[in-house]
Amino acid sequence: MKNIKSYFLLFQLIGVLGLLQSCDDDDTVRVHDVNTATKVSVDRFSNTAGHLMVRTASNGLPAANAAVNFDQAPFITKGLGPTGQVVEYYNFDVQSVDPAPIYVLFKAGESSPVPGQLNIIDVLPGETNYNDFWQVFKVTVPANYKANQVASLDEINEKGYSIESTTAIVNCPVVPDGSTATKRLGGGATGLHQGWYKEKIVSYFTFEEKALAVAGDDVPTSPIYVCFNINPADTGGGPASGFKVETGTAQTHNVIATIPSNGAYSPLWVVNAYDNSDFNTVDDLTSAQTAGSAGSGLATVNCPVVTVE
Repeated sequence: MKNIKSYFLLFQLIGVLGLLQSCDDDDTVRVHDVNTATKVSVDRFSNTAGHLMVRTASNGLPAANAAVNFDQAPFITKGLGPTGQVVEYYNFDVQSVDPAPIYVLFKAGESSPVPGQLNIIDVLPGETNYNDFWQVFKVTVPANYKANQVASLDEINEKGYSIESTTAIVNCPVVPDGSTATKRLGGGATGLHQGWYKEKIVSYFTFEEKALAVAGDDVPTSPIYVCFNINPADTGGGPASGFKVETGTAQTHNVIATIPSNGAYSPLWVVNAYDNSDFNTVDDLTSAQTAGSAGSGLATVNCPVVTVE
């Protein structure tokens, strides 16, 4: 009887240890559910997020977290390329040359990201250091890692995963869920992508008309020469007055210095204004550069080119 009792206690102990081990295993494979996670609220037109596009009671910019149709004014502009080509580009407002980090997870020894894992960011429009332009940081996870075990920078740090900077820059404006921007140069994917922000789901566009890399520590830039209805130095002038257009059309004589097929192209443009009295004489980069200046280095704006005719 004593031996039977000892065996019985031993089996009980083995069962408890097995249960504890099972709980530990469950902990290691617990993942965040992409389908049920809370979605973040995004406002690109608040006083803290917007620069050229700030919501007022009268300008009709979309409400906080309302889906945005970027295929309509004032979010898309028709301009000119360096040799006079007709181009279209989106307007995603002022952005810094200092990229924000985006974290992409890779299993040790593998060259492709973890399948099914959403990329992770730690800042939203309106928050300090947000940027549509993200520098890619490679996060190395164990071979037994399950997709979406981590969904925030805090969790990456808590796990102690290795983080390594890369030189790659991606143009991924964070937008309210349901937003649309249907144009891409070369027919790239136009749908929204999902990512993680502090264990919540965030939506963003991706523009891949040209691969980008850091210039030093900065996002590379390229010039654009624009013409306003009222010159910036005059009362009510500059962006508030709108771009000057050909009568009865949406065609501006804003001229970009590079297009995506050029080696120096970047969608982060340094804005230079030329005198609107020269509007009719400007039809390419050379004429834009020789027109009278109405201000240089006015801002850096995110304007990916989506058509070149």
